[in-house]
Amino acid sequence: MLVLMKRRWHGRGHIPRTGGAIVVANHISKIDPITFGHFVHGAGRVPHYLAKVELFEHTVLGRIFRGTDMIPVYRGGENAGASVQAAVQAVRDGLCIVVYAEATITRDPNLWPMVGKSGAARIALESGAPVIPVAQWGAHRILAPYSKRPSFLPRKTVHVRAGEPVHLADLAGRELTPEVLAEATERIMAAITAELEVIRAERAPAIRFDPRRAGVAEYGNPHGRDSAEDR
Repeated sequence: MLVLMKRRWHGRGHIPRTGGAIVVANHISKIDPITFGHFVHGAGRVPHYLAKVELFEHTVLGRIFRGTDMIPVYRGGENAGASVQAAVQAVRDGLCIVVYAEATITRDPNLWPMVGKSGAARIALESGAPVIPVAQWGAHRILAPYSKRPSFLPRKTVHVRAGEPVHLADLAGRELTPEVLAEATERIMAAITAELEVIRAERAPAIRFDPRRAGVAEYGNPHGRDSAEDR
């Protein structure tokens, strides 16, 4: 990573050096788990990703994911709850888990964070662990969304910026109703978006992009055929 990219990292001190923590980020490229993992590792933590189950079925990636204690996510299936409980237990065991708040690469035309999923909020409210919002930018210039051809030269600059923990204390201990989860999720998305606005030096759209309302597939390559790993 030091050879292949330039770094602009800010706010690593917001990530707790010990104890359970939930790092929640935006998702802009298939390569950003690597560049973002570098940031988390640089903060003194080992990142344990929540990752779609299809990656665990890959011949090579599956061995890596299982061997590094990543947590499989069954998106939209009956086993989705098991993923959340596994993540809650991981946090209670003192691990630092990484959650992509949107559960996939953003569909927003300008790569702003879109409407988030409730997984990160549910894990946070069930575990009581701090949620650290982090924005990243630049990895998409190394590998465009859903592209399979990286461009390392000239060296690209990857920006990552962590903010203060999201305030969720007033929601703790309450029944996890759709309204409570929606409120917590919006706070998390707003915090990530605010950090990305600083990086990009521009304002995000007033209304967050919603794939369902836009008639865009929530998962997979929105531009055509995809592989199991893309989905």
